[in-house]
Amino acid sequence: MGQHYPTDRESLERDSDMEFFIATGPGGQNRNKVETGVRLVHRPTGLMVTATERRSQHANREAAFARMAAKLEELQQPPPPPRVPTRPSAAARERRRAAKRRASQIKRLRSSPPEE
Repeated sequence: MGQHYPTDRESLERDSDMEFFIATGPGGQNRNKVETGVRLVHRPTGLMVTATERRSQHANREAAFARMAAKLEELQQPPPPPRVPTRPSAAARERRRAAKRRASQIKRLRSSPPEE
């Protein structure tokens, strides 16, 4: 599975680099002048998340930490078992052949000249 990374807030604050930037979009002067966008980079994994949807830096920081925890949890899930290919049953093969025969018959009738 790989290494286990803690997702509690203190560990995330310790293991992540936080960067603030000016977010773009609607929000007026506060949004265009103040560095409200937050970017977190998790040093051990290199994962990066950003949060720019709120107008306050504090709210964006909370959202970024929540996203980082969710991404780390998802990263640490064990992969699903591989799918085992199965062969269609004899009855299923026969149903498929019958459907093809019906479709073929319909097409043949469609292209034959009209009877008078």
